[in-house]
Amino acid sequence: MSYQKKKITNRCPWVNMKNPLYVKYHDREWGVPEHSDRKLFETLMLECFQAGLSWECVLNKREAFRQAFDNFDVRKISLYDDGKCEQLLSAPIIRNKLKIKACVTNSRVFMQIQKELGSFDAYIWGFTNGQTIFESCDIRTASPLSDEISKDLKKRGMKFVGSTVIYAYLQAIGVYNAHMRGCDCYIGGE
Repeated sequence: MSYQKKKITNRCPWVNMKNPLYVKYHDREWGVPEHSDRKLFETLMLECFQAGLSWECVLNKREAFRQAFDNFDVRKISLYDDGKCEQLLSAPIIRNKLKIKACVTNSRVFMQIQKELGSFDAYIWGFTNGQTIFESCDIRTASPLSDEISKDLKKRGMKFVGSTVIYAYLQAIGVYNAHMRGCDCYIGGE
């Protein structure tokens, strides 16, 4: 099923129906398997910025993030120095110095993983042998899988990649399809 072509009338209750960006994100991106390393990097970095905030806040600033962070070009970001990080503190993004510096650090780790395995896609989807895990979204904010990936990414040197951030990331990139029952994007796995 292609989410982009299906007319969606029933959505997960967490979607703010007054925010067209959020509705579009839910309908076309969230839970759809992603395999582009550029998009996987962008989503991971945005999830890191989301830590402690709402996803809607980050989503509303996504275009500003793309502009500020060179369209999430991992190689360019890996070369950011302290001056560039300071400059980003005046951009219309989430202005958290630690998260900005983490983005630079994480870009370097991301590239190390690409070098080691050929792609970040091979790394992240390797945890499930390329398979999506279907679950109906509930109040869970972490899983044994997100615990495992979080631990590995931290060991490799990434920052702001706790299990809750990684669980949300896995849902966003479609490793987990966690649309709720009653949502037109729900695919029952039970």
